[in-house]
Amino acid sequence: MKRMLSIVAGLALMVLVAATGGSHAATEKAIVAGGCFWCVESDFEKVPGVRSVVSGYTGGRMQNPTYQNHDGHYEAVEITFDNSRITYAQLIAMFLRSVDVTDAEGQFCDRGPAYRTAIFVSNPAQKAAAEAAVAEAGRALGKKVVTPVIPASTFWMAEAYHQDYYKSSEIILTRAGPKQKKNAYTFYRQACGRDARVKQLWGSQAAFAK
Repeated sequence: MKRMLSIVAGLALMVLVAATGGSHAATEKAIVAGGCFWCVESDFEKVPGVRSVVSGYTGGRMQNPTYQNHDGHYEAVEITFDNSRITYAQLIAMFLRSVDVTDAEGQFCDRGPAYRTAIFVSNPAQKAAAEAAVAEAGRALGKKVVTPVIPASTFWMAEAYHQDYYKSSEIILTRAGPKQKKNAYTFYRQACGRDARVKQLWGSQAAFAK
């Protein structure tokens, strides 16, 4: 009887796993820095297979960095994705085509170390895939790619008001006057020249640029 109950319990567990989409083995994380984290977050939240994108800081030694003080850290995002729907290599190839991989001093209108591009890898498989993607991007452009592949360190989640910033409808003051955050974000992205530069650099391969 005990053996029969054990078999029944095992079958029930298998059914439950199947019904809930299996284990969490298909969930993986990618961490990238591509200038303003608002822009990278807004881009990758649209990608099929991506479950969530979180803005934050990484790559530095400072503990508990903040937006006002994250010296040594990059502005970055942590992308959680279903690797049965999209692979890490595909995400990294897409990322490289969404930034200016030839600019080592920042991105677009955002200058300085915090706004440089980088790929942060968590294991040997990610490292190999990222390095292959960087090499392929260089061949595609015929130019040197300066985006480094760096071992991942602690990812510090940014303040709540940075998460999904581009979706917010609160009113803020800008140099162009009072605007809704959604409109202010659009104004910022256009004024910063992000999409224009990505299209200029990547042409038909540009990701996300409108």
